[in-house]
Amino acid sequence: MPPLIKKIVITGGPCAGKTTALSWIQNAFSQRGWRVLIVPETATELISGGVAPWTCGTNRDYQYGHVQLQKVKEDIFYRAALTMPVERVLLVYDRGELDNKAYMTPEEFRDILAQLGLDEMELRDSYDAVFHLETAAKGAEDAYTLANNQARYETAQEACALDDRIIAAWTGHPHLRVIGNETDFDVKLRRLMAEISSAIGEEEHYEIERKFLIAFPDIAWLESQPNCHRVEIIQTYLRTEEGIESRVRQRGENGRFLYYETTKKPISGMKRVETERRLTEKEYLSLLMNADTRRRQLRKTRFCYTYGKQSFEIDVYPFWQKQAIVEIELHSEDDPIFFPPELRVIREVTDDPAYKNAALATHIPEEETPQDG
Repeated sequence: MPPLIKKIVITGGPCAGKTTALSWIQNAFSQRGWRVLIVPETATELISGGVAPWTCGTNRDYQYGHVQLQKVKEDIFYRAALTMPVERVLLVYDRGELDNKAYMTPEEFRDILAQLGLDEMELRDSYDAVFHLETAAKGAEDAYTLANNQARYETAQEACALDDRIIAAWTGHPHLRVIGNETDFDVKLRRLMAEISSAIGEEEHYEIERKFLIAFPDIAWLESQPNCHRVEIIQTYLRTEEGIESRVRQRGENGRFLYYETTKKPISGMKRVETERRLTEKEYLSLLMNADTRRRQLRKTRFCYTYGKQSFEIDVYPFWQKQAIVEIELHSEDDPIFFPPELRVIREVTDDPAYKNAALATHIPEEETPQDG
């Protein structure tokens, strides 16, 4: 029987602490019984060996080789993990495939994926979780340096811009977390370790989420934002025991979908224990046979939008024309929320049972008129 394999990406802007973070991960999770495999950063390997955007004919020539090599490396590590006589393997990617998107134009990225027969959604969502470490150039400027990586060449200003582009490239992944510089570096890494533990099931994952009713957003504005990604969701609730919520979800875009099963158990108003697993299409279709027929299938368009260090999920439903719902997952119940000015909040509905997705599948509340000011 092959081992349980979890796949996580450690990414971030220049001088974010990835090297130290990888060492912490290797040591900590090895001690917890995981076989930890670290897939080394492809750009550092290539640039250190003399293959770089400025030594190749064009940036596109370099990026084509980079994407191709990274895919081969990832496949080799995964196939090797399947053969290992252990119970659990943690595959840690020092940058993942979507990092490449930040270093080329959208047209170049689409063209390269098409030539290699790759799909952006499949690449992005093939990892269980993505952790973005914020560059030291944002909020920890004294620590920003080019000295510890010969492949690094960005000024502090360029590092900030690149940091934003990398976050934008990964926006749309259902488990993207941005680890910022609000604390000292050790606390930053301890927060990362806690996030990884939750993501791979080392600890119970407590989902701390707040939900707000907002005026219907400007869709054209959302779609114009580089750090916003649109996905289509069909959600079906399953029959289950009292107090437990179980659902299956079809999530994707342009006719291509991935499938998930999620179970939630409430702890408090904002806090729930959540477990999630990826499904094959066959497993998804089988679970649909256990659908709760008292509830309709819930369809929605989700805009995943990163603003600062926070990730917002803006859900637009076909039955509302004046309002929508925005959700944000927090690290603690006391975390402040900074809404983008373009979103007009009507009121918080975190503790309003009428606006839970399971309730919307049964009864649709009447639209509320946003108040001026």
